[in-house]
Amino acid sequence: MKKLLSSFSLLLVGCMGMPETVAPVQNFELDQFLGKWYEVARLDHSFERGLSEVSAEYSLKKDGSVKVLNRGYKREDNKWKSAIGKAGFAEGADQGYLKVSFFGPFYSSYVVFDLGENYQHAFVSGANTNYLWLLSRTPEISPALRDQFLNMAKERGFDTTAVIWVEQGAENTPPM
Repeated sequence: MKKLLSSFSLLLVGCMGMPETVAPVQNFELDQFLGKWYEVARLDHSFERGLSEVSAEYSLKKDGSVKVLNRGYKREDNKWKSAIGKAGFAEGADQGYLKVSFFGPFYSSYVVFDLGENYQHAFVSGANTNYLWLLSRTPEISPALRDQFLNMAKERGFDTTAVIWVEQGAENTPPM
């Protein structure tokens, strides 16, 4: 039993933290981060596999935490999929280092390591270099921003050859 608890503790701790090469943005302003973001690029993982038109919407809850609504379209099933989670600051409220949960008491790191002027884009990491996202306030980005994202990600040890560019289209509208 003691060994099982130790393993479970390591699993929980392993979900938090960040790659050594990533630092959260400072002077982070949650109010500016709230709202709708389009997922323009990501590294593949099981919980978003096969999804296009992915977006994330962040809103403040009465208790001060953040409601997270992720949506994406699964073409092969002709269905919208969504997940609701919660987020809060992992450390200081002025750092782009949050903890996000979609599964009860289990949290994962959400590290904003680059923010565009007026919060128009965000480069986000998870606890390790297997998790990477490029979020934008618009579904399309400039070639310069694409290059900036790939360069910064590569410099930080992410496998940029595995980046998926998410199809964003207006042909479908997710249910509200």
